[in-house]
Formats: sequence, structure tokens, C-alpha cells
Amino acid sequence: MTLSEDRLLRLAEQISEKAGARFVLGIVGPPGAGKSTLSERLRDVLNEDGNVAVVAPMDGFHRSNAELDAMAARARKGEPDTFDAEAYVAALRKVRNRERVEWPTFSRVTDEPVPGGVVIEDEPVVIAEGNYLLLEDGPWKDVRSLLDEVWFVDVPDDVLVPRLFERFLAGGRSREEAEAKIAASDLRNAALVRATRDRADLVL
Repeated sequence: MTLSEDRLLRLAEQISEKAGARFVLGIVGPPGAGKSTLSERLRDVLNEDGNVAVVAPMDGFHRSNAELDAMAARARKGEPDTFDAEAYVAALRKVRNRERVEWPTFSRVTDEPVPGGVVIEDEPVVIAEGNYLLLEDGPWKDVRSLLDEVWFVDVPDDVLVPRLFERFLAGGRSREEAEAKIAASDLRNAALVRATRDRADLVL
């Protein structure tokens, strides 16, 4: 994503001013919008003066491929029910309560969750990033109340599609498989996520 360094610094300053014992910032947006990039850049800026911030990615709560195969849902990977939303909410509650949390991450190499990929301890800022933080269905409806503030990152589909295409090719899919996944699943996910945009505090 494109974000000027000045804008990035201003955003980091806003977080620093709000952070106390614990400030949980949600960064949400459709797949390929640049959530991870923004989250990591904010973390790095905030950490220039010490261990202030940590990123807690929602992707660590993807169900395993074995679970998805049992659900006959591997082709839909990335849709809301292909995540363990209950476990995500439970982990976020621990973060909210300032407990130590071994937070899972996700490997695009193995296409599987990585248990304990990030350890969250006493950092005053936790950046929770993911697609479905503002959904109002099922367990997802409890996420918004656990976040102090939410920023929505959006870009048009003509930017998303090439990014997703390159991501899938890098992950080992064929061109045909990548095109089918984007058309059948990812663009529908993007529309679902954009429908939650009005619930965010800030749109980037």
C-alpha cells in the first residue's frame, strides 16, 4: 500500500497519545488491502524507542487444512467460517485483560497456522489486524467491543486482484487456480468486509 512517511508518523503519534496500560487497535480491510504492511510499519515506528507494540494477526486462526478438508471447505479458505472465530475472540479477551498470550501466526509457505508465532506480554499497544473484525455475525460480533479503535484500510478491486494473484502464484497455485479462487471467494470476501466499513473509526 502507499502511505507517506509523514502520515504514518502522524498515525503512530495518535496511537502513542492514546496508549496507556493497554491500547488495542484493530486494522481491518479486504484481502490484499495492505493490512499486514500497515500494521508492521506502525509497529516498527512505535518500537523505535523501545518495546511498545506487537502485531496480532487474525490469519493465525485459520483452521488447519485437515479441518478444512473434513469440512469440504478447502476451496473456500479465507471465508469467515474457515477461521476458528471462537478461539480468536478468547485470545483477544486475554489480550484485553493484559494476560500473556502465545498468539498463532500464519505461514504462506506451508499454508498453515503456526502456534505461538508471536508472544504478547506487557506491550502497551497491540495491533490486531484481519478481515472480519467488524462483522456482526456469530462469534465475530464480540470482536468490536474488545478493540479500543478500528481503522479500515481499503483499495479498489483493480488493485486487490493483481496483489492476490501474485500471492497465490507465490504460494504454489497455478494461474487457473488463482483466478478461480479470486473470482469465487476472495472478491466475495472483499464485498462482505467492505459492508462493515461504516463501523470503523477511521478509513484509510
